[in-house]
Amino acid sequence: MVYNDFDFKIPVESEDYAECSFDVTQRIESIIEDAIQSNRNKIFINTNLHLGLPMENINKIAGPFVEAWAYEIFYNEKQRFDGKYSLINVETRPRLHMADVILQFKKKRIVGNTVTAEVDVKATAEDIEGSGKSPNITSFSRIRTAYIEDPDYIFIILSLKHRVYSKRNEVSSLMDGVMEVVGHNAYDLKYVSKSDISYNPALGTGQIQIRDIHYINQERRTTWEFCQILDAKFLNSGRRDIIQWETMAKRYGWIKEDV
Repeated sequence: MVYNDFDFKIPVESEDYAECSFDVTQRIESIIEDAIQSNRNKIFINTNLHLGLPMENINKIAGPFVEAWAYEIFYNEKQRFDGKYSLINVETRPRLHMADVILQFKKKRIVGNTVTAEVDVKATAEDIEGSGKSPNITSFSRIRTAYIEDPDYIFIILSLKHRVYSKRNEVSSLMDGVMEVVGHNAYDLKYVSKSDISYNPALGTGQIQIRDIHYINQERRTTWEFCQILDAKFLNSGRRDIIQWETMAKRYGWIKEDV
């Protein structure tokens, strides 16, 4: 039995997928850039510490703060009466969901007037070497299934670079922390280059990872081509085989089966 023996369910995306992906990615980046340029990029952490925050470990708690900041930035944009980015809906997702937030934008399409993207927010420290460099994105089986269920699925990785410093509160004389978002990049996972995607078989069905989130190349491809890349990463990992792949394919509906 080899991979090409199977009768695959082949997802076919809409003709305007690439246009929608580019448009959404640009809008997300612009919203974050506007927040930085307008000095809305700071998170203040009030503590009762006299000597400041434990800076050597601050990256361990940065992720939830940065995710919450990003949600508020998107939510506030949606609430603007004259919002120039036509963001019409913002929803947070539960902790174990693939994404952190779902964004829906108004956009004239071949079919319909909206485009939806799920966004996974990743925090990296500007001043800590290697911080968040190779993040887990999501499980192999979940992302593979998502593209079968919706060939137009847009999954955006939003990388937010931050730095943290302490300053003394003039009123309390205690040290307050300031977490400042200073950089950003957004990528459609489907267009991340093959060489920048890795597969870690250690957890569950395996984790899809980014080799270096600070340096990503992109390649235009179809949804089916991306599914094949994910399958190849799984099968070439050295710890997975075609029998395991078939078991998952049947369980999650990736192949056609005789009734």
